Amino acid sequence: MAIHIDPLEKKWIIMSAAMVLLAWLIILYFAAVKDVHPPSNVEVIDSARLHLDSGIGGGEFAEDKLGVRQDPDGTIVVTIVAARYGFYPQHVEVPVDTPVKFRMASFDVLHGVLIPFSNMNTMIVPGYIAEVTSSFTQLGDFPVICQEYCGLAHAYMYGMIKIVPKDEFKLIARAN
Repeated sequence: MAIHIDPLEKKWIIMSAAMVLLAWLIILYFAAVKDVHPPSNVEVIDSARLHLDSGIGGGEFAEDKLGVRQDPDGTIVVTIVAARYGFYPQHVEVPVDTPVKFRMASFDVLHGVLIPFSNMNTMIVPGYIAEVTSSFTQLGDFPVICQEYCGLAHAYMYGMIKIVPKDEFKLIARAN
């Protein structure tokens, strides 16, 4: 006994299968050619001891170590703590057209970080360090926005990032 499938249903089945196949091909293209992958570094941190000099994390997120620093290999690193209801430090200055590594941790709840006009958009999960490398092509002041609801004052959670010309960027020396 032959099964009858209406011609219109066959068209929809073919179109649906083609769309799924196209989505897979796009994902494979970006993974293979553009080298775009989901985050793969998983670093655990004790959120309750985030600001202390001992314990998991080694004090990287202690108050005196937050902000912009330069690693021995020349990489510019921005260390940020997200906590209700702000990003700390609230104001950061980085050079234009330079790769900047952001290392972020949450002190309390789930937060999100979005910097408009850049590829910076990630989640900060308590107990983990979020690491994203970004490069900014436009000069100016841009807001650092929390795009994950984190409580009643979520709408007031903000930070600012200032993108300056390379020759105007001054790195404040501090102990690592």
